[in-house]
Amino acid sequence: MGNQQRHIDYDKIAQLDSFKQLVKKKNSFLWTLTAIFLIAYMTLPVLTSYTKILHAKAIGDITWVWIYSAGLFIMTWSLAHLYVAKAGKYDKEAKAIIEEYERGQR
Repeated sequence: MGNQQRHIDYDKIAQLDSFKQLVKKKNSFLWTLTAIFLIAYMTLPVLTSYTKILHAKAIGDITWVWIYSAGLFIMTWSLAHLYVAKAGKYDKEAKAIIEEYERGQR
């Protein structure tokens, strides 16, 4: 479209079924990711404060709490990588929805 300004009515886009499906899918993904993250992080202080399970030695003098903590870093990086990959797909879907809207305006 070049330098030509285009008007996009986001209220109309929000009424499209394809947009509603995208929002539902994205929200489901984000809430799932958030739940995994919070449960994994909140489990550490619960297990270390109220149980002895992570205080046992795993490898030499290294206890399970250290392994669990290292796993949290790995999990965080993995979830961030997964989010970036999924966000790229959602961006493509959003672009397709805008194109769908523009086709309907002609």
